[in-house]
Amino acid sequence: MNALLADLLQVLKLERLEIDLFRGQSRKLAGGRVFGGQVLGQALAAAYATIEGREAHSLHAYFLRAGDPDHPIVYEVDRSRDGRGFSSRRVVAIQHGEQIFHMSASFQIPEAAIDRQADMPEVPAPESVPDLATAVAEAKLKAPDRPSPFRIHEHPFEFRPAELPDPLADVPREPRVKVWIRLVERVPDDPILHRCLLAYTSDYFLLGAASMDARMSSEREQLQMASIDHAMWFHRPARPDEWLLYVLDSPTASGARGFARGSLFTRDGRLVASTAQEGLVRRLSS
Repeated sequence: MNALLADLLQVLKLERLEIDLFRGQSRKLAGGRVFGGQVLGQALAAAYATIEGREAHSLHAYFLRAGDPDHPIVYEVDRSRDGRGFSSRRVVAIQHGEQIFHMSASFQIPEAAIDRQADMPEVPAPESVPDLATAVAEAKLKAPDRPSPFRIHEHPFEFRPAELPDPLADVPREPRVKVWIRLVERVPDDPILHRCLLAYTSDYFLLGAASMDARMSSEREQLQMASIDHAMWFHRPARPDEWLLYVLDSPTASGARGFARGSLFTRDGRLVASTAQEGLVRRLSS
């Protein structure tokens, strides 16, 4: 298996310390912090470890402090409620004796009911568009004086942008991104693992969309950026090792905060998840 993907699967395997207490390992990504998606995926895995026969349908989280990638994170789960159809869990992530994150998640017994959704936008197929690194390099050639809104790093995912802002156009007032996402290799047939991986994936590009206008007009070193909160709703099952289209936009920014929302579609057009996030986007004084 791909080494980065094997490592990600290992990161999502938590050590149970007590009945409702778990420990997860950390990894260092760009910026020297723990990636927010790692904490989301681990917190959801911790909550799932206290659930039977129910599926996660939503989570709402706050990032309180930057995570230290050189130390593990402890997750404490509170079994808030187990009803006839729904269960609620609250998860607190602790590092160095302080809360760095907390999340509420809701789980439901599967039910058959009304099924409708918005249509997926028409976009080029993933095979017909370049990967993100190539797309960013091409944009840089077109507009060498404009900062890139995306940094390129090694990931256990493939990213193929179906739509990025025109680097020669004015800075967008309402940034929009459409990007195909897929794990680099197949993973086990485990629906719980799939949802935890989707939670991990969901943190990609949201802050990028919320800060795109600032990042296209200022160098990254001139900006202070961080995710503040994160919400996700799981509508239908999906495999993260098959192509998913992430459709994102950022309708507003104010008070040094940018807001972004996203929709995840399968290749055949099923809407499988929705996301929303607000992030700190602040220009540093010179």
